[in-house]
Amino acid sequence: MNNKTKTIIALAVLLVAVIAVIIVMVVTKPGTHQGAKTITVEVTHGDGSKKTFTYHSDAEYLRGVLEPEGLIKGDESEWGLYVKTVDGETADGEKNQFWAIYLDGKATDYGVDSQPVADGQKYELKLETWG
Repeated sequence: MNNKTKTIIALAVLLVAVIAVIIVMVVTKPGTHQGAKTITVEVTHGDGSKKTFTYHSDAEYLRGVLEPEGLIKGDESEWGLYVKTVDGETADGEKNQFWAIYLDGKATDYGVDSQPVADGQKYELKLETWG
């Protein structure tokens, strides 16, 4: 086999792999739910104290529920809203703090802009430290 044939085969394999990754991403992305929803949000502050909020909303994504209620604030980035403040407490970047999002006890794979909400879900926003 000459180098040109090997290159063509390698490019074909790469193209198939890229298409497969795109298909998996589209198929596994959680769908949104339209209509009225009620969700619970538990906030765990840096001192360990917790507050629970219940929201009723037609929003399809978590940001659309929490931001209008004033529970979260942050900075826009190329990936969406970077949540810096929750329930009045701001994560301290110098202490490597950040706000983590959990859904039904498991860390989410999405930020507030792309995390779909469904009726009856329980979210947790926890101030955590990395590093």
